[in-house]
Amino acid sequence: MGPLLYIMAIMGCGESEAACEQVAVVEQQYRSEEECLAATEDELLRRDDILFPAVVAQCRRADAGPQLVRGDEVMLPAAPAPQQRLPRFADAGPQPRLSR
Repeated sequence: MGPLLYIMAIMGCGESEAACEQVAVVEQQYRSEEECLAATEDELLRRDDILFPAVVAQCRRADAGPQLVRGDEVMLPAAPAPQQRLPRFADAGPQPRLSR
């Protein structure tokens, strides 16, 4: 029996209970699940051509079949925090008085 390897499946998901669809499998194999998970962000950034509301990566053992993932089970990134309003000039503190 050879070493345990992991693969990364790229899946497109909707916003409902419908199952996500496997759209690709990354050719590289990983020696551990942690190694695979560490590579997911970079791999997903390369996949900007997949037309689904959510695109996710699933790391699984190379000898295992696809696992069912539903769109409503996918952890989506949190919305970015609203940017703090930069102070306007008038808000920057006391201004020097001009003499006449």
